[in-house]
Amino acid sequence: MNLKYIFKIIDVKEWQKVKQSETYLGSSKDIEDGYIHFSGEDQVKGTLEKYYSKQENLILLKVETLKLDHLIWEQASDGNMFPHLYSSLDLSNVVDEFEINLTDNGIHELPNNFN
Repeated sequence: MNLKYIFKIIDVKEWQKVKQSETYLGSSKDIEDGYIHFSGEDQVKGTLEKYYSKQENLILLKVETLKLDHLIWEQASDGNMFPHLYSSLDLSNVVDEFEINLTDNGIHELPNNFN
């Protein structure tokens, strides 16, 4: 498990709006839950399959964890540990962004170099 980076899946249009500010408060689901949901490197594919099935126009954000003071890895209902940020995300921590392509048969293709 790579603890240096975590990943956030976000809609392209939402990301364009967020980039105009310095912080990201999270999606409506994040705000409802009280923290921003992230995935570890090995969890991105499963998160896409479970929560973003056949959804187009997605971006994968690569976020450096070093300066995230309120980041906690917590156990989900399936027993896996997921990173949750209990504060807004300062966009200076986003080190890269990747387009997530959707194949003709509805499968998300992650870029080879996202990790």
